[in-house]
Amino acid sequence: MKMPIKSPMRDLLKIAKEVSATKKIYPFNIGDPNIFDFDTPQYLKDALSDVLKGKVGHYSNSEGDEELIEAIIEREKRKNGVNLEKNDVLVTQGISEGLFFLFASIERKQEILLPDPSYPSYTNLANFFNVKVREYRLNEDAEWEPDIDDIRKNINKNTKFLVVVNPNNPTGAVYHKSLLKEIVDTAAEFGLVIISDEIYDELLFDTEHIGIASLAKDIPFIVFNGFSKSYLIPGWRLGYMYFHNMDGFKLKEIIFSLARTRLSACTPIMKACAKAFSMPKEHIKEMNKKLKERADFAYKRFNEIEGITAVKPKGAFYIFPKVELGNRWKSDEEFCIDVLRHTGIIFPYGSGFGKKYGKDHFRSIILPPIEMMSEALDKLEEFMKGKV
Repeated sequence: MKMPIKSPMRDLLKIAKEVSATKKIYPFNIGDPNIFDFDTPQYLKDALSDVLKGKVGHYSNSEGDEELIEAIIEREKRKNGVNLEKNDVLVTQGISEGLFFLFASIERKQEILLPDPSYPSYTNLANFFNVKVREYRLNEDAEWEPDIDDIRKNINKNTKFLVVVNPNNPTGAVYHKSLLKEIVDTAAEFGLVIISDEIYDELLFDTEHIGIASLAKDIPFIVFNGFSKSYLIPGWRLGYMYFHNMDGFKLKEIIFSLARTRLSACTPIMKACAKAFSMPKEHIKEMNKKLKERADFAYKRFNEIEGITAVKPKGAFYIFPKVELGNRWKSDEEFCIDVLRHTGIIFPYGSGFGKKYGKDHFRSIILPPIEMMSEALDKLEEFMKGKV
């Protein structure tokens, strides 16, 4: 019997609706920049408007619009030095659809190795499709880097896939080249397929992003990426996944067959985004400037609050503080519910991102303007002191 899927980001919204009758709500739960002071670049709005003037109400190819696929191939060659063919790329309705395809296609005897903490869709979809999961440690004491020894310890004869999320959700970590090379070498040693989630690869604070494809030339891998975050169109629902050294893998064939059953991603959106990679990236520069300022502020402010500590994020939209629960709360979920009821702040609970290393934590976005973050975190500090 299938059970309902839990979401630490959205599960508290019912309570938030009740609280909103008497308190101001601070939505620090969802990584959607456009509900704050960010907006879709004008060139993408214009591109969509121009597309809609034509005849575009038809299905596209199941694999994706051809012009968009060509743009993705060119982008990945330019950024990561990977040579792709058109039949290596699949355009999806957000990364979420690609993850659905992936977990629906994994054979039941195969195991997947996930980071802990991790984006909840991985574990939720694994549970839904009865895919066996093992978790490896992200080390908070080492700025949330993957623990290579723990990866190796959790590999067994059934392990087939190793997931890397970089830049990381929920921690905001960005992994350096030597660490990624160790991960690639480990995957090669044990014959694993690397699954690399790189949706935040252009959202960086004083660091660079190294794509797994630039290092993993000779091993099979699948990369997830998309337009929602860096191009400020989360509601447009457009992502992609590509495969390298996976010709002949049954998994790839099944995923493409699933894409055919849903006919196609949204034709006008694909056509509008086909030129996104070739346009000026001034909005990304401005976005990263804002996010760095807000990351610095959030890091400083959380660590000033007694009972809370946090690692400084290097990219993406998130920070993942640890809270001392003591005898006041039984779990991080209870803590987040208590915070919401007393302050109006919606924080997703950390155990929803990882039962072992995510527990006793909560995730916060760093998207709100500093004035809003300051107001909310002042309330959090008063709450931690027992004054709210």
